[in-house]
Amino acid sequence: MFKNRKDAGEKLAKALEKYKAENPLILAIPRGGVEVGLQVARKLKVDFSLIIARKLPFPDNPEAGFGAIAED
Repeated sequence: MFKNRKDAGEKLAKALEKYKAENPLILAIPRGGVEVGLQVARKLKVDFSLIIARKLPFPDNPEAGFGAIAED
């Protein structure tokens, strides 16, 4: 479907082009969302920022998460 995250961001930007006039803020969650969000923000020429959150893991399976928590 997508070559990589950059390609995904470029395609998502095309789909979101109609919102450009509303001057949106693009928020991304590390790690995978940063490259996608950055491409969207660049293509739409809008502001970009990160949301830093920590995964809440299951006690018996730390790789799996059931939610996330952020500072604020």
